[in-house]
Amino acid sequence: MVRRRSLAFVGVAALVSLAAVGGSAQAASGSLTVTTLGRHGAKVATTVTVVAMPSGHTYSVQSGKRLSLPAGRYIAMTDIWEHGSDDLGTDTFGALDLKVSGNRSVTLDARKGKAVKVSLDTPADVTGPPKISAQICAGAVGDMPSPYSASGWNYQGALYAIPNSSRLLQFGYLAQWTGNDSYVAVKNTTGVPAAPGGSYKRAGLATMRFSVRSGTQMARENDTALKAAPKTDDCTSTLRADVRDDSAPYSSTVHVTPGTWQPSDDLIAGNGEDVGGGSPAVRALKAGQSFTQSFGRAVWSPMHYLPVIWRKSVGFSPDALIGDPDVGLYGADPTKETVVLTKAGTTVKRQTLTNWGTGDAEFSAGIRSAGWYDLTVDAHRYRPGITFPAGMLSSRVTLDWHFKADPAKSMVAPVFMTRFLPVGLNSRNQAAANSTTTVDVSAGRGSQGDARFTTVSAKSVRVWSSADGGKTWKTAAVKHSGSTWQAAVHNPASGAVALRSEVTDAAGDRSVETVYRAYAVG
Repeated sequence: MVRRRSLAFVGVAALVSLAAVGGSAQAASGSLTVTTLGRHGAKVATTVTVVAMPSGHTYSVQSGKRLSLPAGRYIAMTDIWEHGSDDLGTDTFGALDLKVSGNRSVTLDARKGKAVKVSLDTPADVTGPPKISAQICAGAVGDMPSPYSASGWNYQGALYAIPNSSRLLQFGYLAQWTGNDSYVAVKNTTGVPAAPGGSYKRAGLATMRFSVRSGTQMARENDTALKAAPKTDDCTSTLRADVRDDSAPYSSTVHVTPGTWQPSDDLIAGNGEDVGGGSPAVRALKAGQSFTQSFGRAVWSPMHYLPVIWRKSVGFSPDALIGDPDVGLYGADPTKETVVLTKAGTTVKRQTLTNWGTGDAEFSAGIRSAGWYDLTVDAHRYRPGITFPAGMLSSRVTLDWHFKADPAKSMVAPVFMTRFLPVGLNSRNQAAANSTTTVDVSAGRGSQGDARFTTVSAKSVRVWSSADGGKTWKTAAVKHSGSTWQAAVHNPASGAVALRSEVTDAAGDRSVETVYRAYAVG
């Protein structure tokens, strides 16, 4: 295993502060030199993060080097990492709460470090020590933990922390045991305790299950993880437990200490490039509670943005048009789309856009008179430089909105986006040959900035399916169930199924949405 070096995080404030030090030596009325010693007493070169209290101005300096500073109170922190025969070596976290006036020299001595000991009644399939990610933070300033922290990781028996009772410090760790399942414990303390660590029981843990399906995503390699996400940021915020890095489909189970957790998924293309993924909603889990986080379930479709009538124009943000509903708006894939606005069959504006490599794409077309308008969108996934997996699902989406617009009135158009959720698909998003699939259908609307947003109710919902790529369509039986509709779709013997919906309201506004290759049959 190759040792991943620990990091001292330094943010924008550090750059500003360092520039000020270099450009105005007269402003500094003192200096600080921090020497760092290893576990055998020899000097070890480290990067020391120095944080001014309580302003949070941050500096970075090499150990043994003199840092000019204004007089005041500071936190100096680092991870003293030393080489070892197995490339992992040892990590010792240390920090000092000190005052600087004149020229001051201090020492952080790893020999004073206490082993971080974390125990769990592990099952027989867990045979190794826990991997511990840890960080020490200046806990009396905002924006925890970065840039006010030093972090790193190692295995139990090779990770230490120097005790310090200062209430301006925090120490956080995430311990992970790995067997058939993973077990994760996270803890934050004020100050660095004399005996850092903790003891945990499996009976007191919650469970997060990861269900990663294949077929819908731009790449097959999925790197899933779970991050600590406390409601109030502390020194455990963003500490990460690696769940699994593998080709979809797969399932993994992680048992965690009760609290708030952020699941995530990164997609890695064949060329090694990170091409997608995202972070779904944060999950608050209680002891004994279980939750399944899905990634890559069919069907991927438009996520949020609707047409807006604003300043005598019809505008539309063609973003998040093909996205994973289990991840949310900010996990959508890049697309290339053609957007057309027409009135009474006459084209007002036609434009081809992409949100790949160009920032936020925007469609806007001026209108001069009130009346019925049609806005159509034809979007394809678009990511130059990579090869999409063969047979990728949800590769194309079209929208056809018919609504009344008045250039004198600003509002979100009274139209809908549809979400389809087929029930009973396998881990490859396939239905059985010649079967019938129940598809849950919901019609949603999202507010758009400052534009007036009105409540609109769907009067009717119709659904069609196609087994030949949209050449022919068959009507699906639809029944209303609470706030959703259920469509019964008859599947072919093989191939893929396209889905189309039509949602209308009492005023005659109409929303037609089509997802090609919505799910597979096999």
